[in-house]
Amino acid sequence: MATKEVRATFDGHSFHVIDPVDLAPNSECLIYIKEVKPKQTENAINYLFSIAGTAHGPRDWSKEHDHYLYGTPKTVNLE
Repeated sequence: MATKEVRATFDGHSFHVIDPVDLAPNSECLIYIKEVKPKQTENAINYLFSIAGTAHGPRDWSKEHDHYLYGTPKTVNLE
């Protein structure tokens, strides 16, 4: 008999399956429980603030971002 890993939530009384399960209705199963921490999503602005000042690149990066991202001709020469 194959072992399956299925994600579920517990509401205090019952488990609610998140992943699809290929079992016949009323099938009896043995469940092993391993609690997992939910992935925390971080909003974009908090992420940007957390990495501010850590990126390295050319001195004119902020003024010439189109050049570095899309290959357009440079408009300002800081050198």
